[in-house]
Amino acid sequence: MADRAPRILLADDERSVQTLLTFALEKDGYDVVVAANGVEALERFKEQTFDLVVLDVMMPQVDGLEVCRRLRAKSSVPIIMLTARSEEIDKVLGLELGADDYITKPFSLRELSSRVRAALRRAGMAAAASEEDDDDGPITVHELVLDRARRRVTVRGDSVQTTFVEFEILLALAGSRGRVFTRDMLLTRIWGDSAYRDPRTIDVHIRHLREKIERDAKDPEYLFTVRGVGYRFRDVD
Repeated sequence: MADRAPRILLADDERSVQTLLTFALEKDGYDVVVAANGVEALERFKEQTFDLVVLDVMMPQVDGLEVCRRLRAKSSVPIIMLTARSEEIDKVLGLELGADDYITKPFSLRELSSRVRAALRRAGMAAAASEEDDDDGPITVHELVLDRARRRVTVRGDSVQTTFVEFEILLALAGSRGRVFTRDMLLTRIWGDSAYRDPRTIDVHIRHLREKIERDAKDPEYLFTVRGVGYRFRDVD
C-alpha cells in the first residue's frame, strides 16, 4: 500500500450516492473502484487487491451483508457497512458477519473520511506488526494463547478465527489483565476515537468473542462484564 494510493471498493446501488462518495474519497487521495450491486462487488474484489471495502447493506441481487460474509470467509480486508435502516439488527448482523465498522445514513462526508482513515490506519498497523519479530512473545492465559505477531488466537489447542476488531479488543483486554475498560476506552483504543460510534458496538464484539473463546458464553472464563462500567479480562491463570 506504501507504493500506491490506498484502493477502496465502493459498492452502492444508488448512483447519486456512489458519485458523491467517489468524489469525496478520490479528493482524499484514494483510488476508488465502484460496484452497483453485490454480484459486481464480488467480481471486482476477485480482479484487484483492495485495502478497504465500503458496502451498502441494501443492494440488489446480493445484499451487502452477504457480500460481507463471503469476503470475510477468505479475506481480512477492512469492511465498513453503510446502512439506511434505523433497526439495530442491521448493525448487529454486519458486525457479527465480520464488518469492522458501520455508518448509518444519512452521514456527513467528514464522518466517512474519519471512518475510512481510521480503518486504513488500523489495517496498516496490523500489517506492520505482523512483519515484526515477536519480541514480547505470545500472551498466554489459562488455555488461551494470543499470538500478537501472527495475530492468531488459540483456545484449548484449537485455532479461533477472529475479525480485526475482535482481535484488537481481545489484545487490549488480555494485555492489561484485570484492568477495567469502559466502552469508550475500547472505542478509542480500536478506532482512534469514539466519535460517531455507538458504545453498544463493543457489546456486540464482546458477545461474538465469548461465543468463540468461552466454553459457555453465559458463564465466561475470560471476558467479564463489570456492570455499569465496561469489561475486564481474567486476571488469574
